[in-house]
Amino acid sequence: MTRKILIVDDDQKTRTLLKAYLEKNQYEVRLAHDGATFLAEFQRLADELSLVILDVMLPDTDGFALCKAVRRKSNVPVIMLTASSDETDRVVGLELGADDYIAKPYSPRELLARIKAIHRRIGIDSSAAPRYYRFAGFSLDTVERTLVDSQGDIVPLTGMDYQLLKYFVEHPGDVLDRNVLCEETRGRDAGPLDRSLDVQISKLRLRLNDGGRQPHLIKTVRGAGYVFSADVSAAAA
Repeated sequence: MTRKILIVDDDQKTRTLLKAYLEKNQYEVRLAHDGATFLAEFQRLADELSLVILDVMLPDTDGFALCKAVRRKSNVPVIMLTASSDETDRVVGLELGADDYIAKPYSPRELLARIKAIHRRIGIDSSAAPRYYRFAGFSLDTVERTLVDSQGDIVPLTGMDYQLLKYFVEHPGDVLDRNVLCEETRGRDAGPLDRSLDVQISKLRLRLNDGGRQPHLIKTVRGAGYVFSADVSAAAA
């Protein structure tokens, strides 16, 4: 099955941001701005979709009606988005057949985690995840856990180097705060005086020949965190 997602949301900025973020994570994304457009796209793509995301509040209908329409035709997983904190909305959505429910405001990272969890449950992400990430002449092999440079030489990585680099190449262009990086690589938040992550990033920069006053690959965003600025391509082979 493909990793194709259909999203309906009446906010253009939200649609654009979600599409860009999910496509960076190797999902194919189709967009709709209202219920009528969504239903037309769903009729056309129903057999290809691995998940749909429904905004509850739409100009011509609501996400509940769309969820019922989806369930009459398909068992494709459904995630519903709402600006309401009312528990009733969540219960109604789940009773109509939604698989998950996220309240606004939410982070794209949280939505991605929910998508991955659903896809793992139905057996998609485990086989579709890319093996290789290529950037700036380097190739990271996530099966062998090795990094090869442009000359074909293996760059030695510690376990922490690998976890940190893998997370960076999976999220190119995203500003990642220190707590996110510590949680993903160490399983805990960074304390206010904890500089171990910064030390680890300095070591990783050296392994990537990215040291000096102005690193080109792993950039510091003052007051926000770090961003991996290289162009990254992902492939299964």
